[in-house]
Amino acid sequence: MKRTIIAAIFLIAFLPCMNAQKKEMDQARTFIKSGKNLDKAEKMMSQLLNDSANRKNEKIWLVLFDAIRAQYEQGNERLYLHQKYDTLSLFNSVRKMFRTLETLDTLDATPDKKGRVRLKYRKKHAALLMAHRNNLYNGGVFQMLKHQYADAYDYFDTYIDCARQPLFAEENIDSADHRQPLAAYRALFCGYQLQDTAKTLKYHHLALRDTANRSYVLQYLAETYRQAGQEKKYLCALQQGFNADPEFPYFFPRLLEAYSASHQPDSALAVANRLLEANDTSEIYLFAKSNVLLDIGRYAECITICDTLIARNDSLADAYLNAGLAYTNLAVEMDKVSKSRTKRTQIKDFYRKAKPYLERYRALAPDQKEKWAHALYNVYLNLNMGKQFAEVDRLLNKK
Repeated sequence: MKRTIIAAIFLIAFLPCMNAQKKEMDQARTFIKSGKNLDKAEKMMSQLLNDSANRKNEKIWLVLFDAIRAQYEQGNERLYLHQKYDTLSLFNSVRKMFRTLETLDTLDATPDKKGRVRLKYRKKHAALLMAHRNNLYNGGVFQMLKHQYADAYDYFDTYIDCARQPLFAEENIDSADHRQPLAAYRALFCGYQLQDTAKTLKYHHLALRDTANRSYVLQYLAETYRQAGQEKKYLCALQQGFNADPEFPYFFPRLLEAYSASHQPDSALAVANRLLEANDTSEIYLFAKSNVLLDIGRYAECITICDTLIARNDSLADAYLNAGLAYTNLAVEMDKVSKSRTKRTQIKDFYRKAKPYLERYRALAPDQKEKWAHALYNVYLNLNMGKQFAEVDRLLNKK
């Protein structure tokens, strides 16, 4: 008896809620059927779903979807007729369509009390959404071009994530959609622009399959790893990028710098040689090799390359600097191991040969005092050139 009374009381309390809910749904359906106040219909259903007690009510989700879909179709029609319409609203509608039916699919796949799953909507809803999936990608491109990277990322993320949603399990998206890697590259680019490591890395394996943009993918990955202090991954990305595209301008200077900093001269020289295999007339690559040779103490070879560069372009300032430093380094090294009169003559000859290179570099790059001043100081000192020595000395001591 008590149990019956309690059930009756519960039913009396619950009926007004059910009636109010039904009234809201009926009103929303009326709006949808008329094609008016669609945004109100959407809002009414969203408010019902804010109540946790309603979130498993499939009928509310279906009405919500119908309201959003009707807005999407109206927008499509207006754009087709070249009528004024907010394009972004169209893309927002399609994104909400996907999120709504993906959530409903989760409810649809919930096992019953006997552990059985009886899917009522999946096949129909998957086919319906797949017809509009391209507009997720288009929405991402639209927002990316406006530099709205956070929103653009969200579109690309939703587009790519379809392949991992049970709703689309039978669509074979990964094998059928050849644009997935490009969408992943664009998602990665948006994450990089946002300086969001998680977003940048989320789809990077898929993005690496986009062969047209693979070098850029590896550049953004390398920068992300560098900023995160992940040196091994940074170096690996540089190596991958250089091996795939040696002449891509991002990789080789940083790879040379990394090898120099970690005292790997053989690896640095291999990079320089690989560059020259690709283009043996490039001034940039020849200069890069001269830098490596200077760093590893192969001064005579460095000077030969610098002379080649100067013969081609006599205004290439850094070629003069490298040649001048190579000659001064030869002098310093010889001075360390021998004090004989013959060697003293050769040491002076090295300083004498360094002088015109360094003076020419100074003339071409007067603002680079930190590069030429100390070198010229040593040259003038060792050649007993008092006037020139005093002038450079004043420059060095000038505050």
